[in-house]
Amino acid sequence: MEYTKPPLTFEEQADLLLHRGLIADRGILLARLRSVSYYRLSGYTFPFRDGADTFRSGTTLDEVWARYTFDRRLRLMVMDAIERVEVCVRTELVYCLAHDQGAFGYLDADNLPGMTADMHERFLDELRKEYKRSSETFIKHFRDSYGEPHELPPYWMITELMTFGTLLTLFRGSPATVKRRIAARFGVADKVLESWLGALNVVRNICAHHARLWNRELGFKPMIPKKDPRWHDPVEIPDDRIFGILTILKYLLDDIAPQSEWPNRLADLQTCYPSIPMRSMGYPDAWESCPVWAPVQADG
Repeated sequence: MEYTKPPLTFEEQADLLLHRGLIADRGILLARLRSVSYYRLSGYTFPFRDGADTFRSGTTLDEVWARYTFDRRLRLMVMDAIERVEVCVRTELVYCLAHDQGAFGYLDADNLPGMTADMHERFLDELRKEYKRSSETFIKHFRDSYGEPHELPPYWMITELMTFGTLLTLFRGSPATVKRRIAARFGVADKVLESWLGALNVVRNICAHHARLWNRELGFKPMIPKKDPRWHDPVEIPDDRIFGILTILKYLLDDIAPQSEWPNRLADLQTCYPSIPMRSMGYPDAWESCPVWAPVQADG
């Protein structure tokens, strides 16, 4: 089927929403559409729709806008937590690999048994691109001082140029002994940590593209530790909604940055938006009794 819908002016977009039953001051609605766009804002209107096009009676712009602003603030908080996790895992990984394999160990495919030869070559190609376009001072110094005999810099430099996705590739390709050593720090199996990093990478990309997060069903599901009762009793932590990701981040930050007050800031955000349906985020009933979250309640 050919797509034939024409673009609408901001005024036409506002009038369409009003015609469909949204209660709003037209001037404020126009301002919102000019700053956010109709298509982005419409993603937050679906829970308020009665059928395909019309809104439930009494639906206001303020309600829709609250979902949007809550989601924006939630994404910023999630990004803050993921950054701390990413930097910590990067630190642990490069420390283990460099000490086990030497400064340039990643250049030898045998040192990364989790990669095929083709995967390793693609991995190096990505690193070459990042190295070539980097303008970091430490990279410039390496090129000027050591660039003649070395095509790429040592582990502790090249990993600083990696995206989270490339770092995940390195983690997956690393020897099992290294992955187990890093996972042991957090008290989980290496397969669990690997799945967590994969899920966090997906969520990070959602946040980086400013996409809707709060009530999204996750396509990449993190593993929930089966034998650790804290994840199952007295409440079951879901693997398909953002609450599962928030719980993983809380668990990791308890080790990585216990001073961050991140859980309490998250609780404050939820208090600021009491109309947000927590069940849509995957929050189970009595979630506060989950042992992973208990310290937040003790502080507050």
